[in-house]
Amino acid sequence: MISAQDALERLQAGNRRFAADACSRDTLVSRARRNELAAGQEPFAIILGCSDSRVPAEIVFDQGLGDLFVIRVAGNIVAPSQVGSVEFAAERYGTRLIVVLGHSQCGAILATLEELGRPAADQSRNLRSIVGRIRSSVEPLLATDLASDPNALVQQAVRANIRASADHLRHGSEVLEQLMQKNGLLVVGAEYSLETGVVDFFDRLPDAG
Repeated sequence: MISAQDALERLQAGNRRFAADACSRDTLVSRARRNELAAGQEPFAIILGCSDSRVPAEIVFDQGLGDLFVIRVAGNIVAPSQVGSVEFAAERYGTRLIVVLGHSQCGAILATLEELGRPAADQSRNLRSIVGRIRSSVEPLLATDLASDPNALVQQAVRANIRASADHLRHGSEVLEQLMQKNGLLVVGAEYSLETGVVDFFDRLPDAG
């Protein structure tokens, strides 16, 4: 299994290819690759991303079958089932890089901001559970000057939510904490731009370079 830093560089290189519309032929699905993976998998990165149809991790990072262990949920939130999925992949496959991948103009963030401004009486309990997890990282921004600048507010709210999810993984799981301390596991936060196709790995630990 490759190191967290090597995995990060591999993702960065793949995203550069994607953003430049120069995707690699290696990502094409082949019968040989499918047969190879039938015996097992060794994903080099775990991606906890948003369910948004415009942000499929394998495509934006120019990766193929068996390369990424992807968990997708609206708003790239971290709930027990997501933590468990990340723990499973990190322990079972020895994957050393976890990326929390949010994106610009995230609908779950917009829904949370709308809910904070005008609570919806008919919002389902299940949707409220997502909004509730995003709320704690977004609500403090409304007490700042960002409240008068809707576009800047959304931009900062997206990043605040990504940071919160990454921090939850870093500090909310004994399994992941142990792997970080002893096995070089790295958790980073990143934002994908719908406009440019570029992923900005903006939330990284000091030793990640």
